Amino acid sequence: MLTVYQYPACSTCKKALAWLSAQGVAFRAVHIVDAPPSATILAAAAKTAGVATKKLFNVAGESYRAGGWKDRLATTTDAQAFTALAADGKLIKRPLAIGDGVALIGFDAAAWATALR
Repeated sequence: MLTVYQYPACSTCKKALAWLSAQGVAFRAVHIVDAPPSATILAAAAKTAGVATKKLFNVAGESYRAGGWKDRLATTTDAQAFTALAADGKLIKRPLAIGDGVALIGFDAAAWATALR
């Protein structure tokens, strides 16, 4: 089953969950702030998605700006980044969908349709 880490007030997350429901995709929604994924899960998601660690950061969020991550990322190791992301769900780009052999970061209906066939 697909686990979707999401923030209930996020319009993009709402669109993603509605899209999943409309497609008949079974999923479990997890509040990304109340129960963020662990550093291990985040590392596996980045690897599965084939993206650099920095792609997991919500660059438009307050936590990103307040933490000075724009400047810090250049000198932050992947392990440090995953630990920081796991400690603050608002730092994570959302929604983050993780399932058997799939990891989707952010919502793009076409990409999700391709990945979840």
